[in-house]
Amino acid sequence: MVASPGQDFAIITRNSLVYSRRAGVWGALGIGAAIWLHVSYSLAGVALIISQSPLLYNAIKYFGAGYLFYLGCKGLFFASPLQMQNGAQRTAAMMSDKNAFAAGFISNALNPKTTLFFLSIFTQVVDSDTPFAVQVLFGCIICLAHIIWFVALALFLSAPLLAARIVRAKPWIERGLGVCLCGFALRTALK
Repeated sequence: MVASPGQDFAIITRNSLVYSRRAGVWGALGIGAAIWLHVSYSLAGVALIISQSPLLYNAIKYFGAGYLFYLGCKGLFFASPLQMQNGAQRTAAMMSDKNAFAAGFISNALNPKTTLFFLSIFTQVVDSDTPFAVQVLFGCIICLAHIIWFVALALFLSAPLLAARIVRAKPWIERGLGVCLCGFALRTALK
């Protein structure tokens, strides 16, 4: 589930290719932090309430779709132009650590599929007899898997050799990822 392409994958790809390796890694850390949000409400039993309340589930779904659509439109209509600086081409816009972390966190936190994933995982492997420490260990494993995968993805996508080959295509990559994020938004809203 961690490695399957989805909105988190698109966010890390965008952060790493369009902005920087650092933005990709901070986005991955944001995803890891959001995992703890899912773990926390699953352990508290709130995931069951969310799954049983269409109103609450739809609110999460539509907020998540709106956020993805916003990010997609930013990529489509405000793709970073290239400029010359010290003889090298660089993107005009930079992403702060805080914004990169927030993009990863919000993307994962408002993903209704992640909510359902946690509900299904915790109802399959956790019951009332499962010690709290074991439940937290499950959360640690899931969080660590997400952080390792998305940091590795960010490092790969921002590798100097790859970055040098795609520098001229960055505005088009940003627009393409904008289309993907808008597509994820529509899919999320319509399901």
